[in-house]
Amino acid sequence: MATKSILKNVDIKDKKLGKSLVIALENAAGKHAKDVQLSRTYEDVRGDKLRSILQK
Repeated sequence: MATKSILKNVDIKDKKLGKSLVIALENAAGKHAKDVQLSRTYEDVRGDKLRSILQK
């Protein structure tokens, strides 16, 4: 996950939207992400190999 998305400011101008945000955060507090099983092979692509793929 990108760090910048975590560090953004959120401006809430409506009281109803603020309450909805708080309720959503409280509901999400005790939940955890599910484990994901990858069904296909994958490969990390970096540097020159990535440039060559994007140039095509």
